[in-house]
Parts: sequence; C-alpha cells; structure tokens
Amino acid sequence: MTRYIIKRLLIMIPLLIAVGVIMYTLMEFVPGDPVDIVFNTGFHTEEEKDLMREAMGLNRPFVVRLGEYIGGVFLHFDFGTSLLDGTSIKTALLNRFPNTLYIAIFSILLTVVVGLPLGIYTAVHANSLGDKVSLFVTLLFDCMPSFWTALLLVLLFSVKLKWLPSSGNDSLKFFILPTLANSLGGLAGFTRQVRASMLEVIRSDYVTTARSKGLPEHDVVYGHALPNALIPILTVVGMRFGSMLGGATIVEVIFSIPGIGQYLVNAINGLDYTAATGSIIFIAFTFSVIMLLTDLLYAYADPRIKAQYTASSRKKVPANG
Repeated sequence: MTRYIIKRLLIMIPLLIAVGVIMYTLMEFVPGDPVDIVFNTGFHTEEEKDLMREAMGLNRPFVVRLGEYIGGVFLHFDFGTSLLDGTSIKTALLNRFPNTLYIAIFSILLTVVVGLPLGIYTAVHANSLGDKVSLFVTLLFDCMPSFWTALLLVLLFSVKLKWLPSSGNDSLKFFILPTLANSLGGLAGFTRQVRASMLEVIRSDYVTTARSKGLPEHDVVYGHALPNALIPILTVVGMRFGSMLGGATIVEVIFSIPGIGQYLVNAINGLDYTAATGSIIFIAFTFSVIMLLTDLLYAYADPRIKAQYTASSRKKVPANG
C-alpha cells in the first residue's frame, strides 16, 4: 500500500507541471497588458510603463519566464509574487484556502447526508410516488446552474426574508447560502447515482437469497446491499468533492468570500499570470490528493481492492537458477 501511495504521489508531479505550463501559456495569450491595469491606462507615459514592465520581468522572453516560474514552484515551492500588488502568492493561497475548504466540506457533507438516504429510499421504493417526485426535484436542481441558484437564494433569504447574510465570512451562518448554492446541483446527481448503484445491487441474486432467508429489510439493505454499492458511490463522492472545490469559485465571487476562487478570478481579470497559474496548480494538487484519498477508501470498502493494491506494489524478485 505504501508503494502505491508513493507511486501516485510521483505521478502527480508531471501532471501538475503540465497544468502549470498550460495555464501560464494560456494567460500569456490573453489580450491585454498587466501594466495597463496597474497604471490605470491613460494616466502614465509609455516610458513609465516600459520601466514597470522591466521591473515586473515582463520584458523577458516568455520561455524564460515560464521556466523560472515552473522551476520555482516545483523545486522551491515558491509561487512567486503577484504582478498586481507584489504580495506572496503562496501566502495568499494558504490564507484563503480555509474559506474554500469550508465551502467544499460543508457542501459534500450536505450532499452525502441528504443524498445517500434519499438515494437508498428511491431505490428501495423504485417507481413509487416518492421515487418519481424525488427524480423530478433532483433533475430540476441538476438543471439549475450554481450561479443562478446562488442569486435565487440571495433574493429569497437575504433580500426578501432577511434571514441570512448575502456576503462575508464572519461566522458559520455566512456559509449557509454558499453551501446550498454549491451543493444543490451535486446533491441531485449524487442522489441519482446512489439510486442507480443500489438498484443494481438490490436486484442481484445474493440480495434475493438474503430476503428469502427471512432477514429484516433493514439488514438486507444496509447490511448486504449498501456495502456492495459503495465503490461507485465513493467515486462520485471524491469527484463531487473535487468539483465543489472548483465550483466554489462562482459562489465565492457572488457571496464575496475571500477564497481561492475569488483570488483566481481577480488574477485572471487583472492578467496576473503568476497568481492565476499558482491558483490553478494549487486547486489541481488539492483535487489530486482528494482522488488519492478516495482510492484509499476503496481498500477499506472492499478488501479485494486492498489486496490488488498490495499485490501490484510488491517488487518482483527474479527466480534463481
């Protein structure tokens, strides 16, 4: 298992380097000039702008800047400084990451706590009225973009009812609306995935055998069906968690939460190549770690997978003679 973890961590390195190179290159070809944004075009001479480009290192060849940035990130864990305000990008990301993580954790908890029992219920009571109502509601939420959901929540709970704040991060209540906006679409998809996985397992022969033995329905569903349906469910949980980290970008902007998503949007709008690239690399690294943890959870959900990990990690020893 240890060999497998090390192997997965090493695979992340070329993946993250590729992400960094692609993002930095894309930002290079975005129309505009960071110096114009810093100087607020129209109030400074071209000579002053040229001096600022030289101070910011923008007058050097693109390949040189790219090589220095990628080398700094992956050799020294240095994300550089922001082109716009000169602050440390690593410090900014670490300070903002908790807010993004809070939104993602609250969102995935809400998704699992509500979606798992709802998916099990609709699978056990397939084609019933409750199942049809649940499918309709989940499809409705799944079709609603998170930014649209966020605006509706603000209008209802902040503007009309005045129950919850529409911006900020001073306490947990400030995260209620962002969590709802970030999780409702994922909750709908997760519920349908749980339903599909449970339906496949419930119709299997060993579940029919368990029922024929007279076991209570609760034991059949939660003792036999659910453990065998967990693998695809865990996959969806891991992917949803990662997508909710990325989806937090939208809700952070709408609800004015100082997270990595808001930092990324500001960096893109300001043509801050280093800050935007650093944010994407950080998000990609976090997503890769989440997927690694999801793979490790498979081993605890299904001992056969743990045996496969162990077998594949063993070093082959050539036979003598």
